[in-house]
Amino acid sequence: MRNMIMFMLAIALIPSLDAQIAIPRQSPKATVTQTVGITEVSISYCRPAVKGREIWGKLVPYNEVWRTGANENTTFTISDTVKIEGTKLAPGTYGLQTIPNTDEWTIVLSKDAKLWGAFNYKPENDALRFKVKPQSAEIVERMRFSFEDVTDNSAMVTLQWEKLKVVFKIEVETQVFTLAKARSAITWQPTMQAANYCLENNVNLDEAMKWIDISITIQENYWNHRVKAQLLTKFNKQADAVKTMEKALQFAKSMPEPPFNMKQTEDMLAEWKKKK
Repeated sequence: MRNMIMFMLAIALIPSLDAQIAIPRQSPKATVTQTVGITEVSISYCRPAVKGREIWGKLVPYNEVWRTGANENTTFTISDTVKIEGTKLAPGTYGLQTIPNTDEWTIVLSKDAKLWGAFNYKPENDALRFKVKPQSAEIVERMRFSFEDVTDNSAMVTLQWEKLKVVFKIEVETQVFTLAKARSAITWQPTMQAANYCLENNVNLDEAMKWIDISITIQENYWNHRVKAQLLTKFNKQADAVKTMEKALQFAKSMPEPPFNMKQTEDMLAEWKKKK
């Protein structure tokens, strides 16, 4: 009886022991990440080894879709819109497959990033497809992706395995993204409030005009045009003040609810027009 109990306990422990044992994969996982300007580019994949085998045309057949690695789908992730070999690709995570051939490879970035290998690959899910020329290279035992020739605006992605490599170019509009993100971090309200403070207290009017122009550059609306119109009267620019206040009222008409001081603004404009 005691032996039976010990046997049952041993059987019960097998699942928990199995769950705790980490068994190394023949093709270990890897992720390579590169920041290009302010855009992050990542490739996650598994790294098969040559192990004395003939790779191209044998282990990896020609003219067939290849998972470009082993095990799970190789994925390609970008944080911003990029150009790959001259064609735009929106931010997101894509499955990366290839179709190798002796003199030309097809690189496929698929909207389906959750395949296991390339078994259920569907061409209709392609987000981008382009061709590159394979090149001879020094031998590499384990397949690898790398980023070369990295600048603020571009990088070359290299896939290398055995005695072959393929390379494609990523381009990023770094200045455009940097300015856009900077602008989104700066709102129109603080500079308008500073300009309005100067207006109400009749101080630093030259600086107030610079602040209100910054506010309008960030986002045009009723409020900052109204402040600018009043500032213009301080500089005796009556005609410009009238045009700017008229523009403010145009913005007011597109607001979900009329601004609380719209009647006051209309009266102010009517008074200015009498003085023109």
